[in-house]
Amino acid sequence: MYKLIKPLLFKMDPEAAHHLTIHGLGTATKVPGIPSLLSAVWGTKASPELAVDLFGLHFRHPVGLAAGLDKNARAVSGFSRIGLSFIEVGTVTPKGQAGNDQPRLFRLPPDEALINRMGFNNEGADAMAERLAKLSRRIVPLAVNIGKNKVTPNEKAADDYRACIRTLFPYGDFFVVNISSPNTPDLRALQHGDELRHLLDAVKDEMGKQAERHGELPKPILVKIAPDNTQEQLGYMAEAIQLSGMSGIIATNTTIGRDGLTHRNAGETGGLSGRPLTHRSTEVIRELYKLTQGKLPIIGSGGIFTADDAYEKILAGASLVEVYTSLIYKGPVVVKQIHKGLLARLKQDGFTRITQAVGAGVR
Repeated sequence: MYKLIKPLLFKMDPEAAHHLTIHGLGTATKVPGIPSLLSAVWGTKASPELAVDLFGLHFRHPVGLAAGLDKNARAVSGFSRIGLSFIEVGTVTPKGQAGNDQPRLFRLPPDEALINRMGFNNEGADAMAERLAKLSRRIVPLAVNIGKNKVTPNEKAADDYRACIRTLFPYGDFFVVNISSPNTPDLRALQHGDELRHLLDAVKDEMGKQAERHGELPKPILVKIAPDNTQEQLGYMAEAIQLSGMSGIIATNTTIGRDGLTHRNAGETGGLSGRPLTHRSTEVIRELYKLTQGKLPIIGSGGIFTADDAYEKILAGASLVEVYTSLIYKGPVVVKQIHKGLLARLKQDGFTRITQAVGAGVR
């Protein structure tokens, strides 16, 4: 089905095609019978061998959706019907913002990659909260990726992350602190030193306040990091994230590197995602797993196109993985392909559950 649609989408401007897909999926699931049809075509069967229990949540298998595709939570119902085990929406900021000037999204087909410099374009936390409040019961866990507004200076960044948690606490099953996008000026500086510790302390404090206010337990918080850190920087970050009491790490965001690209769009500024990130993101996962002695859960993201890509990240230490760019190039069938391939690889290696494979390539 996607093979028929893809040539038409790839003739369109990338951002226009993106909006058409998200709005179309969001609208389609409001039509009676369509959600069941999506599940029938692209859904994945329950496989106890692939189930993961993490953060107090149940994931039917390890493969979820990375942030950036559904920035405003418009298509949560649709994405939950195409086989994914969890969905990450956002990045959302306290106030809506237009993001960077267009064009700001570029395809690199020979490289199976995308470059974006979107700049946290989104409708704001209030709009997302209103949309999520209208959803019926979700069938997969939902993560909310939060960031700061472009006009907010780094010294006041914690206020923006606090504001997002205050507004969206009732709607997310877990939260992701995005300090690693290359498209918001100086944002990546928040990954290091006192700024990181101050920010994470503030986020945890706000989570505690909202949990008390709503009469619930605090919800898990993960930190999304960039792939462009040195080994020394990763060491400092891992220590700060652990000491702050965060629940885990997402590794990694997009890269500013451009090694090995062949397409003419390679010179565009922004974050690179897709196949060129596969190896580097796995290296970062492996290093983080070693640094934390496997005690801090990792979600692997970056260049996952096949079951082998996902399995390599799991062997390196990822408990869950996320797809994004491969959905653009291969369509929803990629989730079912990875699901099927992971079952085969478990059997091949003599594991009875996917959790046994986590970090097996490092231990």
